[in-house]
Amino acid sequence: MKKLFVSVSVVLAMVVCTEAQKKEAPQSVKSAFEQQFKNVSGVKWDQEKTGEWEAEFKMNGKEYSANFDEQGKWLETEYEINENQIPAAVKNTINTSFAGYKMKESEISETSKGKAYEFELIKEKEKVEVAIAEDGKIIKQESSTKGKDKEDKD
Repeated sequence: MKKLFVSVSVVLAMVVCTEAQKKEAPQSVKSAFEQQFKNVSGVKWDQEKTGEWEAEFKMNGKEYSANFDEQGKWLETEYEINENQIPAAVKNTINTSFAGYKMKESEISETSKGKAYEFELIKEKEKVEVAIAEDGKIIKQESSTKGKDKEDKD
């Protein structure tokens, strides 16, 4: 019984510490978000990593995420898309470079450098995350098999 009490106490202490570490997004970040994204609902903020904040929200019936740095500079916006929204050049790359893979997720990533199409593809025990430019060029590719990660970059 004493071990159970100690275990529960440790878990509760960890939860309290984790909650105490969570910070609210800085006002500069919130202001930049509000200027860029008007009329959105259900905004949830999370610190993605040190110096970067992510807002998850709904806009025009779709789920979005947008990332900003501590000063409020916009870094990226992502949103899910349907297969019929994928350009022909991108579909061609998927069909030729990833034949036999099933598409689990598809989304658009917009940054100051432009737009990319990001996919999570599955084939048997292999998972591939790939980013493809609008012209069909593979920008980034990461593979994992049976818990091992392998990263390939062009």
